[in-house]
Amino acid sequence: MKAVTFTAPYRIAVEEVPDPRIDEPTDVIVRVEMAGICGSDLHPYRGNEVGLDAGTILGHEFLGEVVATGSEVTQFAPGDRVVSAFSTSCGRCFYCRSSLTARCERGALFGWVQEGVGLHGGQAEYVRVPLADGTLLSIDGELGATAGELFAGDILSTGLFTAASGGVASGAVVAVVGAGPVGLMCVVAAAEAGAKEIWSIDPIPERRALAESFGANAAEPESAGKLLAEATQGRGVDAVLEAVGTAEATATAYALVGLGGTIAAAGVHTEENFAFTPGDAYDRNLTYRAGRCSARVFAPTALEIARSGRYDLDGIVSHTLNLADAVAGYAMFDTRSDGCTKVLMIP
Repeated sequence: MKAVTFTAPYRIAVEEVPDPRIDEPTDVIVRVEMAGICGSDLHPYRGNEVGLDAGTILGHEFLGEVVATGSEVTQFAPGDRVVSAFSTSCGRCFYCRSSLTARCERGALFGWVQEGVGLHGGQAEYVRVPLADGTLLSIDGELGATAGELFAGDILSTGLFTAASGGVASGAVVAVVGAGPVGLMCVVAAAEAGAKEIWSIDPIPERRALAESFGANAAEPESAGKLLAEATQGRGVDAVLEAVGTAEATATAYALVGLGGTIAAAGVHTEENFAFTPGDAYDRNLTYRAGRCSARVFAPTALEIARSGRYDLDGIVSHTLNLADAVAGYAMFDTRSDGCTKVLMIP
Protein backbone atom coordinates (compact mmCIF):
# COMPACT_ATOMS: atom_id res chain seq x y z
CA MET A 1 0.00 0.00 0.00
CA LYS A 2 1.00 3.65 -0.28
CA ALA A 3 1.76 5.54 2.93
CA VAL A 4 3.33 8.79 4.14
CA THR A 5 6.52 7.99 6.03
CA PHE A 6 8.94 10.01 8.12
CA THR A 7 12.57 10.08 6.98
CA ALA A 8 14.17 12.97 8.87
CA PRO A 9 13.18 16.52 9.89
CA TYR A 10 11.63 18.26 6.89
CA ARG A 11 11.87 15.03 4.90
CA ILE A 12 8.90 12.76 4.37
CA ALA A 13 8.10 10.36 1.55
CA VAL A 14 5.13 8.65 -0.05
CA GLU A 15 6.19 5.08 -0.59
CA GLU A 16 5.03 1.49 -0.91
CA VAL A 17 4.97 -0.33 2.44
CA PRO A 18 3.51 -3.68 3.52
CA ASP A 19 -0.21 -3.77 4.16
CA PRO A 20 -1.09 -3.88 7.87
CA ARG A 21 -2.41 -7.16 9.26
CA ILE A 22 -4.36 -8.35 12.27
CA ASP A 23 -1.75 -8.90 15.01
CA GLU A 24 -4.01 -9.15 18.06
CA PRO A 25 -7.59 -10.45 18.40
CA THR A 26 -8.74 -6.93 19.39
CA ASP A 27 -7.42 -5.36 16.16
CA VAL A 28 -9.29 -4.14 13.11
CA ILE A 29 -7.97 -3.02 9.74
CA VAL A 30 -9.48 0.21 8.37
CA ARG A 31 -9.40 1.25 4.73
CA VAL A 32 -8.70 4.97 5.05
CA GLU A 33 -11.13 7.29 3.26
CA MET A 34 -9.73 10.55 4.63
CA ALA A 35 -6.70 11.59 6.69
CA GLY A 36 -5.67 14.95 8.08
CA ILE A 37 -2.35 16.65 8.67
CA CYS A 38 -2.41 17.93 12.26
CA GLY A 39 -0.34 20.63 13.90
CA SER A 40 1.07 17.90 16.14
CA ASP A 41 2.46 16.17 13.04
CA LEU A 42 4.64 19.23 12.52
CA HIS A 43 6.56 18.67 15.77
CA PRO A 44 8.57 15.69 14.46
CA TYR A 45 8.47 17.15 10.94
CA ARG A 46 10.26 20.26 12.20
CA GLY A 47 12.53 18.28 14.52
CA ASN A 48 11.06 19.81 17.68
CA GLU A 49 10.11 16.35 18.94
CA VAL A 50 12.85 13.79 18.48
CA GLY A 51 13.02 10.03 18.63
CA LEU A 52 10.66 9.08 15.79
CA ASP A 53 12.01 6.13 13.80
CA ALA A 54 12.69 6.65 10.11
CA GLY A 55 10.04 4.75 8.18
CA THR A 56 7.23 5.48 10.64
CA ILE A 57 3.88 5.97 8.91
CA LEU A 58 2.63 9.38 10.01
CA GLY A 59 -0.78 10.65 10.99
CA HIS A 60 -3.35 10.27 13.75
CA GLU A 61 -6.44 11.83 12.11
CA PHE A 62 -8.29 9.33 9.93
CA LEU A 63 -11.64 7.80 9.16
CA GLY A 64 -12.70 5.00 6.88
CA GLU A 65 -14.24 1.57 6.47
CA VAL A 66 -13.53 -1.53 8.53
CA VAL A 67 -12.30 -4.29 6.21
CA ALA A 68 -11.11 -6.94 8.69
CA THR A 69 -11.61 -7.66 12.39
CA GLY A 70 -9.88 -9.74 15.03
CA SER A 71 -11.70 -12.59 16.74
CA GLU A 72 -12.39 -10.62 19.95
CA VAL A 73 -13.81 -7.47 18.32
CA THR A 74 -17.52 -7.20 19.21
CA GLN A 75 -18.53 -3.65 18.30
CA PHE A 76 -17.47 -3.50 14.65
CA ALA A 77 -17.71 -5.62 11.51
CA PRO A 78 -16.42 -5.35 7.95
CA GLY A 79 -18.32 -2.64 6.10
CA ASP A 80 -18.75 -0.39 9.16
CA ARG A 81 -17.61 3.18 8.72
CA VAL A 82 -15.62 4.54 11.66
CA VAL A 83 -13.61 7.48 12.92
CA SER A 84 -10.70 6.87 15.25
CA ALA A 85 -9.55 8.70 18.33
CA PHE A 86 -5.94 9.76 17.84
CA SER A 87 -4.73 7.35 20.51
CA THR A 88 -5.91 3.85 21.31
CA SER A 89 -7.65 2.89 24.54
CA CYS A 90 -8.87 -0.37 26.00
CA GLY A 91 -11.92 1.10 27.78
CA ARG A 92 -11.37 -1.15 30.80
CA CYS A 93 -8.24 -0.14 32.73
CA PHE A 94 -8.13 2.22 35.71
CA TYR A 95 -7.43 5.27 33.55
CA CYS A 96 -10.09 4.46 30.95
CA ARG A 97 -12.68 3.93 33.71
CA SER A 98 -11.61 7.33 35.09
CA SER A 99 -12.28 8.99 31.68
CA LEU A 100 -8.56 9.42 31.11
CA THR A 101 -8.35 7.30 27.96
CA ALA A 102 -5.33 9.33 26.82
CA ARG A 103 -3.32 7.50 29.49
CA CYS A 104 -4.72 4.02 28.90
CA GLU A 105 -2.38 1.37 30.32
CA ARG A 106 -2.35 -0.37 26.93
CA GLY A 107 -2.82 2.67 24.71
CA ALA A 108 -0.60 4.09 22.01
CA LEU A 109 -0.50 7.19 19.83
CA PHE A 110 -1.02 6.65 16.13
CA GLY A 111 1.95 7.71 14.02
CA TRP A 112 4.67 7.32 16.64
CA VAL A 113 7.21 4.47 16.54
CA GLN A 114 10.39 4.88 18.58
CA GLU A 115 13.16 2.28 18.73
CA GLY A 116 10.83 -0.15 17.05
CA VAL A 117 8.04 0.26 19.58
CA GLY A 118 4.80 2.07 18.87
CA LEU A 119 2.02 2.33 16.34
CA HIS A 120 2.03 3.35 12.70
CA GLY A 121 -0.34 6.08 11.64
CA GLY A 122 -3.27 6.62 9.34
CA GLN A 123 -1.83 8.68 6.48
CA ALA A 124 -1.98 5.56 4.37
CA GLU A 125 -4.36 3.43 2.35
CA TYR A 126 -4.92 1.09 5.31
CA VAL A 127 -4.23 1.26 9.05
CA ARG A 128 -4.24 -1.26 11.88
CA VAL A 129 -6.32 -0.14 14.88
CA PRO A 130 -5.53 -2.01 18.11
CA LEU A 131 -8.09 -2.12 20.95
CA ALA A 132 -10.72 -1.30 18.35
CA ASP A 133 -13.79 -1.60 20.57
CA GLY A 134 -12.43 1.06 22.92
CA THR A 135 -10.88 3.29 20.27
CA LEU A 136 -13.22 3.61 17.28
CA LEU A 137 -16.53 5.39 16.96
CA SER A 138 -19.18 4.46 14.41
CA ILE A 139 -20.06 7.12 11.83
CA ASP A 140 -22.62 5.11 9.90
CA GLY A 141 -25.61 7.30 9.12
CA GLU A 142 -26.73 10.07 6.85
CA LEU A 143 -23.41 11.81 6.28
CA GLY A 144 -20.66 10.76 3.96
CA ALA A 145 -17.03 11.30 4.83
CA THR A 146 -16.93 14.88 6.08
CA ALA A 147 -14.27 16.98 7.71
CA GLY A 148 -16.48 17.37 10.78
CA GLU A 149 -16.61 13.61 11.27
CA LEU A 150 -12.84 13.44 10.96
CA PHE A 151 -12.40 16.26 13.47
CA ALA A 152 -14.45 14.35 16.07
CA GLY A 153 -11.49 12.01 16.54
CA ASP A 154 -8.95 14.74 17.25
CA ILE A 155 -9.18 18.49 16.94
CA LEU A 156 -12.84 19.00 17.85
CA SER A 157 -12.48 16.61 20.78
CA THR A 158 -9.33 18.52 21.76
CA GLY A 159 -11.27 21.79 21.64
CA LEU A 160 -13.94 20.34 23.94
CA PHE A 161 -11.29 18.96 26.28
CA THR A 162 -9.48 22.30 26.43
CA ALA A 163 -12.67 24.23 27.18
CA ALA A 164 -13.51 21.73 29.93
CA SER A 165 -9.96 22.01 31.33
CA GLY A 166 -10.37 25.80 31.34
CA GLY A 167 -13.59 25.56 33.30
CA VAL A 168 -15.48 27.44 30.59
CA ALA A 169 -19.10 27.80 31.67
CA SER A 170 -22.15 29.89 30.92
CA GLY A 171 -21.38 33.60 31.07
CA ALA A 172 -17.60 33.26 30.89
CA VAL A 173 -15.33 35.62 28.98
CA VAL A 174 -12.79 33.49 27.14
CA ALA A 175 -9.68 34.19 25.07
CA VAL A 176 -8.38 31.61 22.60
CA VAL A 177 -4.72 32.09 21.70
CA GLY A 178 -4.17 30.82 18.18
CA ALA A 179 -6.71 30.46 15.39
CA GLY A 180 -5.29 27.39 13.72
CA PRO A 181 -7.50 24.32 13.46
CA VAL A 182 -7.37 23.48 17.18
CA GLY A 183 -7.87 27.12 18.17
CA LEU A 184 -10.94 27.32 15.93
CA MET A 185 -12.32 24.19 17.58
CA CYS A 186 -11.66 25.80 20.96
CA VAL A 187 -13.86 28.69 19.82
CA VAL A 188 -16.60 26.21 18.93
CA ALA A 189 -16.19 24.43 22.26
CA ALA A 190 -16.35 27.67 24.24
CA ALA A 191 -19.53 28.62 22.40
CA GLU A 192 -21.02 25.21 23.13
CA ALA A 193 -20.16 25.66 26.82
CA GLY A 194 -22.14 28.91 26.90
CA ALA A 195 -19.35 31.49 27.01
CA LYS A 196 -20.72 35.03 26.95
CA GLU A 197 -17.82 36.46 24.97
CA ILE A 198 -15.05 34.75 23.03
CA TRP A 199 -11.91 36.44 21.74
CA SER A 200 -9.61 34.82 19.20
CA ILE A 201 -6.00 36.03 19.15
CA ASP A 202 -3.95 35.38 16.02
CA PRO A 203 -1.57 37.38 13.79
CA ILE A 204 -2.94 36.01 10.50
CA PRO A 205 -5.94 37.88 9.05
CA GLU A 206 -7.41 34.83 7.30
CA ARG A 207 -7.42 32.85 10.52
CA ARG A 208 -9.00 35.70 12.44
CA ALA A 209 -11.72 35.82 9.79
CA LEU A 210 -12.40 32.12 10.27
CA ALA A 211 -12.65 32.62 14.03
CA GLU A 212 -15.15 35.41 13.48
CA SER A 213 -17.21 33.09 11.29
CA PHE A 214 -17.53 30.80 14.32
CA GLY A 215 -18.75 33.68 16.50
CA ALA A 216 -15.56 35.01 18.09
CA ASN A 217 -14.26 38.53 18.32
CA ALA A 218 -10.83 38.59 16.70
CA ALA A 219 -7.72 40.54 17.63
CA GLU A 220 -4.06 40.70 16.71
CA PRO A 221 -1.66 39.79 19.53
CA GLU A 222 -0.36 43.38 19.71
CA SER A 223 -3.79 44.86 20.40
CA ALA A 224 -5.34 42.01 22.37
CA GLY A 225 -4.29 43.24 25.81
CA LYS A 226 -5.91 46.65 25.40
CA LEU A 227 -9.07 45.29 23.79
CA LEU A 228 -9.62 42.58 26.39
CA ALA A 229 -8.88 44.96 29.26
CA GLU A 230 -11.63 47.23 27.91
CA ALA A 231 -13.98 44.27 27.46
CA THR A 232 -13.48 43.08 31.06
CA GLN A 233 -13.23 46.44 32.86
CA GLY A 234 -9.56 45.74 33.42
CA ARG A 235 -10.05 42.36 35.14
CA GLY A 236 -8.77 40.06 32.40
CA VAL A 237 -10.58 37.03 31.04
CA ASP A 238 -11.93 34.09 33.03
CA ALA A 239 -10.11 31.50 30.93
CA VAL A 240 -7.48 31.40 28.21
CA LEU A 241 -7.44 28.41 25.89
CA GLU A 242 -3.88 28.29 24.54
CA ALA A 243 -3.85 26.43 21.22
CA VAL A 244 -0.37 27.09 19.82
CA GLY A 245 2.19 25.35 21.99
CA THR A 246 4.97 27.93 22.23
CA ALA A 247 6.48 30.03 24.99
CA GLU A 248 5.19 33.16 23.25
CA ALA A 249 1.65 31.81 23.31
CA THR A 250 1.93 31.00 27.01
CA ALA A 251 3.22 34.51 27.71
CA THR A 252 0.26 35.96 25.81
CA ALA A 253 -2.12 33.73 27.76
CA TYR A 254 -0.64 34.88 31.08
CA ALA A 255 -0.95 38.53 30.04
CA LEU A 256 -4.65 38.10 29.28
CA VAL A 257 -5.89 35.94 32.16
CA GLY A 258 -7.57 37.58 35.13
CA LEU A 259 -7.09 37.00 38.84
CA GLY A 260 -8.32 33.54 39.77
CA GLY A 261 -8.46 32.58 36.11
CA THR A 262 -7.36 29.46 34.27
CA ILE A 263 -5.00 28.83 31.39
CA ALA A 264 -5.73 25.56 29.61
CA ALA A 265 -3.07 24.45 27.14
CA ALA A 266 -4.10 22.41 24.11
CA GLY A 267 -0.78 22.83 22.37
CA VAL A 268 2.08 20.34 22.66
CA HIS A 269 4.93 22.27 24.28
CA THR A 270 8.55 21.38 23.57
CA GLU A 271 10.29 24.28 25.34
CA GLU A 272 12.11 23.55 28.61
CA ASN A 273 10.60 26.25 30.84
CA PHE A 274 7.32 28.00 31.48
CA ALA A 275 6.91 31.55 30.27
CA PHE A 276 5.87 32.61 33.78
CA THR A 277 7.35 31.84 37.19
CA PRO A 278 5.77 30.12 40.20
CA GLY A 279 5.64 33.56 41.78
CA ASP A 280 3.74 34.91 38.78
CA ALA A 281 1.20 32.10 39.14
CA TYR A 282 0.86 32.83 42.86
CA ASP A 283 0.27 36.51 42.23
CA ARG A 284 -2.64 35.71 39.90
CA ASN A 285 -4.13 32.80 41.89
CA LEU A 286 -3.64 31.08 38.56
CA THR A 287 -4.73 27.59 37.56
CA TYR A 288 -2.73 26.05 34.69
CA ARG A 289 -3.91 22.82 33.11
CA ALA A 290 -2.31 20.78 30.35
CA GLY A 291 -2.19 17.27 28.97
CA ARG A 292 -3.16 15.02 26.12
CA CYS A 293 -6.85 15.02 25.27
CA SER A 294 -8.81 11.85 26.05
CA ALA A 295 -10.33 12.04 22.60
CA ARG A 296 -12.43 8.88 22.88
CA VAL A 297 -14.28 10.42 25.86
CA PHE A 298 -15.14 13.62 23.98
CA ALA A 299 -15.65 12.09 20.52
CA PRO A 300 -19.38 11.27 20.88
CA THR A 301 -20.17 14.89 21.79
CA ALA A 302 -17.86 16.12 19.05
CA LEU A 303 -19.61 13.93 16.50
CA GLU A 304 -23.00 15.30 17.59
CA ILE A 305 -21.73 18.85 17.13
CA ALA A 306 -20.29 17.97 13.72
CA ARG A 307 -23.60 16.47 12.61
CA SER A 308 -25.71 19.31 14.02
CA GLY A 309 -24.91 21.79 11.27
CA ARG A 310 -24.42 24.57 13.81
CA TYR A 311 -20.92 25.26 12.48
CA ASP A 312 -19.31 25.11 9.05
CA LEU A 313 -16.50 22.80 10.09
CA ASP A 314 -15.65 22.02 6.48
CA GLY A 315 -14.87 25.72 6.15
CA ILE A 316 -11.54 25.43 7.94
CA VAL A 317 -10.22 23.04 5.26
CA SER A 318 -8.21 24.99 2.72
CA HIS A 319 -6.69 22.10 0.75
CA THR A 320 -7.80 18.55 -0.08
CA LEU A 321 -5.04 16.56 -1.77
CA ASN A 322 -4.30 13.08 -2.98
CA LEU A 323 -2.11 11.05 -0.66
CA ALA A 324 0.58 11.19 -3.35
CA ASP A 325 0.83 14.96 -2.78
CA ALA A 326 1.66 14.65 0.93
CA VAL A 327 5.17 16.10 0.60
CA ALA A 328 3.74 19.31 -0.84
CA GLY A 329 0.91 19.25 1.69
CA TYR A 330 3.27 19.10 4.67
CA ALA A 331 5.44 21.90 3.29
CA MET A 332 2.40 24.07 2.64
CA PHE A 333 0.91 23.41 6.10
CA ASP A 334 4.26 24.07 7.76
CA THR A 335 4.78 27.45 6.06
CA ARG A 336 1.07 28.40 5.85
CA SER A 337 1.64 29.21 2.20
CA ASP A 338 -1.17 29.51 -0.34
CA GLY A 339 -3.59 30.47 2.44
CA CYS A 340 -3.22 27.05 4.03
CA THR A 341 -5.26 26.44 7.19
CA LYS A 342 -5.94 22.69 7.16
CA VAL A 343 -4.93 19.91 4.78
CA LEU A 344 -6.92 16.74 4.17
CA MET A 345 -5.63 13.82 2.13
CA ILE A 346 -7.70 11.26 0.24
CA PRO A 347 -5.96 7.91 -0.33
